[in-house]
Amino acid sequence: QVQLVESGGGLVQPGGSLRLSCAASGFTFENYAMSWVRQAPGKGLEWVSDINSDGGNTYYLDSVKGRFTISRDNAKNTLYLQMNSLKPEDTAVYYCVKQVFRVVGVSYDYWGQGTQVTVSS
Repeated sequence: QVQLVESGGGLVQPGGSLRLSCAASGFTFENYAMSWVRQAPGKGLEWVSDINSDGGNTYYLDSVKGRFTISRDNAKNTLYLQMNSLKPEDTAVYYCVKQVFRVVGVSYDYWGQGTQVTVSS
């Protein structure tokens, strides 16, 4: 069965960095676009970033452009999100999400359990 397991979250001071990882199994990882989606306390889901199946195209929420970098290692079946210059407003649970197709779209079919990122001094 499809499994997406996030790791790398934690508590970091403003201006700090974290790298999230998502270990994927149960499907052919290199055949699907992937996404990161977050949910801040008391708020709805917010899309953060997409990457297509071969990693050649990436997309970002405006508020994270220039600070976050999505990447993938298809040989390791792993998705990453490098987060730099973190701000308190980045505090959220971050979810790794599998898309339905190779190219980026808006159709998701599997979600990880999420990893908490807290940015606070």
